Amino acid sequence: MDLLDSIGGLSVDEFMHRHWQRAPLLARGAFPGFVSPIEPARLFELAASDDVESRTVQSSDGRWSLAHGPFDRLPPRRRAGWTLLVQGVDLHDDAVAALMARFRFVPDARVDDLMISFATDGGGVGPHVDQYDVFLLQARGTRRWRIAPPGDASLVPGVPLKLLANFQPTEEWLLEPGDMLYLPPGWGHDGTAVGECMTFSIGFRAPSRREFLSAFLAAAADEPGGPDPRFSDRGRAPTATPGRLPDDLADRLHGWARDWRPSAAQVDRFIGCWLTEPKPQVWFETPAPLAAARLERAAAREGLRLDRRTRMAWRGATVYVNGEAHDAPVAARRWLRRLADRRLLAAAECPRAFAAPGVAAMLGAWHDAGWLRIGAVPAASSP
Repeated sequence: MDLLDSIGGLSVDEFMHRHWQRAPLLARGAFPGFVSPIEPARLFELAASDDVESRTVQSSDGRWSLAHGPFDRLPPRRRAGWTLLVQGVDLHDDAVAALMARFRFVPDARVDDLMISFATDGGGVGPHVDQYDVFLLQARGTRRWRIAPPGDASLVPGVPLKLLANFQPTEEWLLEPGDMLYLPPGWGHDGTAVGECMTFSIGFRAPSRREFLSAFLAAAADEPGGPDPRFSDRGRAPTATPGRLPDDLADRLHGWARDWRPSAAQVDRFIGCWLTEPKPQVWFETPAPLAAARLERAAAREGLRLDRRTRMAWRGATVYVNGEAHDAPVAARRWLRRLADRRLLAAAECPRAFAAPGVAAMLGAWHDAGWLRIGAVPAASSP
């Protein structure tokens, strides 16, 4: 499926320049004649699975309730005012993954997932703010959206959701299938189902400094090898104030914190691994292992594609796949970068790719781990 070539009458270049991270945009008929690639019944099946993140939100007389899946049973569809939210549907359905691929004019490292919201009449999650960019594509039925610019972020106390206490909408629209609303980070929004509806939320990852440093420092602390000095106070005199922190101990710890410096290579490697690490609930279906020669012959006939769950990126000489870093020989980089950019290698390309040093071993390992699939396009029966 091709990338979107326009959004709300703007070229993608114009959209990125005028609206991305700047201003909302309502795109009427962004997907003309749009038909949802997934039915509510399939969404309900996913919500019952242990490896799918899901939750329900219900409201009645101003009271809100939140429950986390998996769900053996959901409220009846005839009951008004409830919502089912299923995260990462693109990881579980090829047609939804193909739809999300149309937004690859933004780097994959910035992509989070495609969440689907099913709601009965009056259902919604209340006025709230997201700290990331989002496209809200109406898939079935109708939803009313109200939005407000960044402002008072105080929350309603005593509820299980982060609801804006002083939401003052400035614009309001009714979205029908194929319509899409883009919102930059920080914009308040409130969507309410008008009858039964489904909305696709294409969300983008925006790491905070705290998130990055927390993950990086934890990884650095666990890294094996290298010097690991330990405090020593040989010859210390007895103390009359045992409750006082000793100056020499505090000074040594302060020095370790002040003087520690990661190398540029260490930081670069972590960034690539961290940004391609799948979410904790993601797991891969491993096929029967193939001998290298058989995989090469199959690839030459049918091509190869990344599994829809696989996250892959490249920078310089290094390729990152599902949290692993691989230093690629010069002759291999062309093919591995192409696989990351296009998420597939055509059958005609595979013999040349396998001939490049190191590529056959990498592709074989990724295939056996379930990260790479035979066939340039998914089979119709792909789960």
